[in-house]
Amino acid sequence: MSRPFRFGVNLLTPAPAAEWRAKCRRAEKLGYDVILVPDHLGMTAPFPALVAAAEATERPRLGTFVLNAGFWNPALLAREVATTDALTGGRLELGLGTGYVPAEHETAGLPYGSPGERVDHLRRTVAELGRLLGSPEHQPRPAQSRVPLLIGANGDRMLRLTAEHADIAAFTGARPGRTPGDLEPLTADELDERVARYRHLAADRAEPAELNLLLQLVAVTDDPEPVLKPLLERQSQLTVDDALALPIVLAGPLEDVVARVRAQRERFGFSYLTVLEPYMEAFAPVMERLREESA
Repeated sequence: MSRPFRFGVNLLTPAPAAEWRAKCRRAEKLGYDVILVPDHLGMTAPFPALVAAAEATERPRLGTFVLNAGFWNPALLAREVATTDALTGGRLELGLGTGYVPAEHETAGLPYGSPGERVDHLRRTVAELGRLLGSPEHQPRPAQSRVPLLIGANGDRMLRLTAEHADIAAFTGARPGRTPGDLEPLTADELDERVARYRHLAADRAEPAELNLLLQLVAVTDDPEPVLKPLLERQSQLTVDDALALPIVLAGPLEDVVARVRAQRERFGFSYLTVLEPYMEAFAPVMERLREESA
């Protein structure tokens, strides 16, 4: 049986206090289940932003999507996680990844490392967080007995780590591009293979993880071609039909988009969908229609 849908919005744009709280309240009013914050230089710092979001809202969960493990010392991160979970009343979901933008590490004066080194650091971080937050002697204490862990993954080693430790397996639907820091979208068949690989690695789990997909573009429209233009300019190898078939793209009339979301849950198992802040309003009628059908 399919999991029920959950929907998150990743808030990208820094804002003054009143404006930040207002858009968090708007996300809650639109029906989002999770308010998320990324971890990039030039964007809002995740943990204080989530505490402010908790003060402005009552219902949504609050998450990092995703922390760049290379920015964090595990002991200091454990303190941030425990404090934030306590201050948000146990609403935190911790998302972790390896990071993929070398320039941010250079700006921060931190080593970027090879792909293998970044995965190794993330693995050590996950293990140390588990040890520290699982100890009754660790102070401060989180409100939850276990803060749910999301790991963003695509490669084999990351999928193995996700299968071993994550409550939520997040698929980017993309791979590193030819230019450092860029991502290239996966086709549906390529994503099928990645999900199948994860399922194989996670076959012995006692409790299946929730599967998440980050959507890169959402548009409810009878004429999707104009809204695809920026994507096609960045990804010159794609045709319009190619772009419309990408799992990370939802563009078309409302009924078609709703049907596409249901079909992707059936095909891949994605019951938890995340949209980027620019598409927060556009995705709202899709959420509403899906919930009406489930009622």
